[in-house]
Amino acid sequence: AAVASAGGRVPADSRPSLLAMAAMMGWMGPMWWVSLRASRRQRRIRRGLPDALDLLVICVESGLGLDQAMMQVAKELERAHPEISMEFAMVNLEMRTGKRRAEALRDLAERSAVAELKKLATVLIQADRFGTSVANSLRTHADYMRVEARQKAEEKAAKVGVKLVFPIFFCILPTLFVVTVGPMVVRIVREVLPMMNSL
Repeated sequence: AAVASAGGRVPADSRPSLLAMAAMMGWMGPMWWVSLRASRRQRRIRRGLPDALDLLVICVESGLGLDQAMMQVAKELERAHPEISMEFAMVNLEMRTGKRRAEALRDLAERSAVAELKKLATVLIQADRFGTSVANSLRTHADYMRVEARQKAEEKAAKVGVKLVFPIFFCILPTLFVVTVGPMVVRIVREVLPMMNSL
């Protein structure tokens, strides 16, 4: 084994552990990578959803149908928010192939796995089913999303003080203690201790 390791080969004793580590990385690595990419995509969809909803409200109120409005939003947000644009374009493609609007919206909610987009799909499905005004439903939902986003921001701001306790206590306070008390300690060591020794 020593000769093999000297020649650049893996010792026979460590081969099973290396194989086990490689198998674990091969099994968990792709899952971790996919979940990371999915979470990033969901964050981008959440970031672009308010703009998409405002554009959708404007398009519907200007006289476009819901299908044409979603297509227009997909075109307008193609560069700014490509993820939400791709999702809306996918809904339009599914409806062109003959799928019902409710089914396409349910597929949108399941495919994205974003809670805010699921709520939007539910609002559109209910408006389509009961024959209510799509523009009013979208505007009400947009106001609700703004209130919810404001509440989440206030909640995060309220937690900042608690999260800053440990960094302040362990990082900033010791530095301030050294800066403020350090010169006094040095002066005491230089001046007071020799006077006490002389006495």
